[in-house]
Amino acid sequence: MKIFVGLGNPTPEYAATKHNVGFMLADRLADELSVHDWRNKFNALVAETFLDGEKILLIKPQTFMNLSGEAVAPLMNFYKLDASDLTVAHDDMDLPLGTIRLRPKGSGGGHHGIESIIQHLGGEQNFPRVRIGVGRPPKNWSVNSHVLSPFTPDDADKISAALDELVPAVLCIFREGIDIAMNKFNPRKGQVARDKGQVDDAISDRHG
Repeated sequence: MKIFVGLGNPTPEYAATKHNVGFMLADRLADELSVHDWRNKFNALVAETFLDGEKILLIKPQTFMNLSGEAVAPLMNFYKLDASDLTVAHDDMDLPLGTIRLRPKGSGGGHHGIESIIQHLGGEQNFPRVRIGVGRPPKNWSVNSHVLSPFTPDDADKISAALDELVPAVLCIFREGIDIAMNKFNPRKGQVARDKGQVDDAISDRHG
C-alpha cells in the first residue's frame, strides 16, 4: 500500500490559495485514477483506489496546515505503513512559482505542515516530498499573506501546468520509486537557478 498526502487548509476560503497546492494535486490524482469517493477518516478526507494491483490512499488532512501530522500519523499507524510508503506534496516558497522538485527525504525546512508530520512520526524524515514552487512574497508582503493569497490568472495557469506534470511524476513514485521519479521529472541542473533569476528580475522591475 502507498499513501499520498496533499497538504492544505480545509475551509472554502483557502481552496484557491498557494498553501493549498497539495490539495489541488490530490484532486488531480483522484481524477487521473477515477476515484471520487472521499470519506472522512482520522481527521482527513481519504480516497481509496488501486494502481497496478497495489492499494493507494489519497489523503487531504482536515486539521489545517500546521497540525497536518495529527491526521497523517494515525492513518499511518492504522494501516501499519512505513515512512517509505508515504509521499507528501506541499507548497514551497524557495522554488520559483510553477517549478517542481521531487525530494527523497529531509527536514521540514520551515514548512509547518511538513514539520508537524515529522513530529507526529516521532522525528522520522525519510519520506518523499513533492515540492511545488509558489515563489517568495512580493516586497512588503508577509509570508502568511503570500501563501494564503490566491493566484493571479497567469500564475494559476503556471500552477495548473505544474500539476499536470506532477500527476505522472507521483504515479512514477508509486510504481518505480522516488529515485527513478527524480531522475525522470526533476528539472535539470541550472534550470531552477535560471527560473529564480527570471522571477527576481521580474519582481525587481515590478517594484522599481
